[in-house]
Amino acid sequence: MMEALSTEDGTKLVATARQAIADHLGGRNTDPTSGEGIVVSVARGVFVTLLDEMTSRGMRGCIGNPFPKASLLSETARCAVEAATTDPRFDPVRLAEFQQRITVEVTVLSPLEHIVVESPLDLPLNIEIGRDGLFVDGLGSRGLLLPQVAVDEGFDPEEFLNQCCLKAGLMPDAWLTRDVRVARFQGQIFSEEGPRGRVFERKLRVAGSRG
Repeated sequence: MMEALSTEDGTKLVATARQAIADHLGGRNTDPTSGEGIVVSVARGVFVTLLDEMTSRGMRGCIGNPFPKASLLSETARCAVEAATTDPRFDPVRLAEFQQRITVEVTVLSPLEHIVVESPLDLPLNIEIGRDGLFVDGLGSRGLLLPQVAVDEGFDPEEFLNQCCLKAGLMPDAWLTRDVRVARFQGQIFSEEGPRGRVFERKLRVAGSRG
């Protein structure tokens, strides 16, 4: 397991992501490394997701890097700008839209752990919805889905595997072959309550839990 970040660290990451996007869209330079603390100065995987409050928090962009070489703070800033401007699924975000409608969410990843099973049929048994994200790698393609995707979409482990393969551009049942490796990871999610709102740590409901 990765070392947990504090809410203060998460707030710093979200603020860095928002400032990086605002500066880029406003034509200003930004230095995300200023004021780096020890926790956010190490290299850790991170994804930045932009959510549109006008479409019930529908995704407006999401870019990340599970294999970083730069510090967590620097990667957060870079991924944030790319999520706003280069995600091929969406038009670039406009500055006024960003300021008025967009909520920023930052997910910090644990190291990937390849799932070793005797048979691919056992893979779903080793995936816990609400805890694990997935990464598939094989046949010249890669795909990753964050833990919150399975919760938000109501996937069970098998459908989560199918969707991750589709994300990689593979057939949905490619995970049943031995040509594709599957890894799991955990994520710590920090999200704004609304555009420029208070930052909180989002806890996912683990499959089978109550309350």
